Amino acid sequence: AAEYVDFLRRVTPDSQHEFAKQLQRFTVGDDCPVFDGLYDYCRLYTGGSIDGAMRLNAGTADVAINWAGGLHHAKRSEASGFCYINDIVLAILHLLKHNPRVLYLDIDIHHGDGVEEAFYTTDRVMTVSFHKYGDYFFPGTGDVKDMGIKGGKYYSVNVPLRDGINDESYQRIFVPIMQKVMEMYQPTALVLQCG
Repeated sequence: AAEYVDFLRRVTPDSQHEFAKQLQRFTVGDDCPVFDGLYDYCRLYTGGSIDGAMRLNAGTADVAINWAGGLHHAKRSEASGFCYINDIVLAILHLLKHNPRVLYLDIDIHHGDGVEEAFYTTDRVMTVSFHKYGDYFFPGTGDVKDMGIKGGKYYSVNVPLRDGINDESYQRIFVPIMQKVMEMYQPTALVLQCG
């Protein structure tokens, strides 16, 4: 949201006391602190993901990696989980300009709640998240019953996992699920978030 981005541009550690209402409204503070260079940091990691998507769309790259990106908890006007701007959502929006279907695969230990929320009502983006779930683990979302709504119903796939999973059992879950997703959805672009 423009107002949120403008806030990130203007707030600094020295001026944050002047933005008390916005800090609360945009949930900037505890796990998303204000720091020197915050806006430039957001511009750099977000720009990297958008540039990667533009290169993929233009055909000048087959693969694009943004080692600084993947801030999947941020929402349209809300910081969350050390994430200020959701570069993944912005990259996917660029990919949708040239791709009818984008698959977002999240294998981070935390649920990709910000990306899922952004595309929860559309069939143009399928979100698949393998993540730890339960026992009040952050962000507390990503139940297997969360499948999308309206035109996006069945286009959000959540694979909530408990403590104790090992590589072998993870692979036994991951491979058949992803084979079925690829077979059924047939994406024209893939975005991977791996923490």
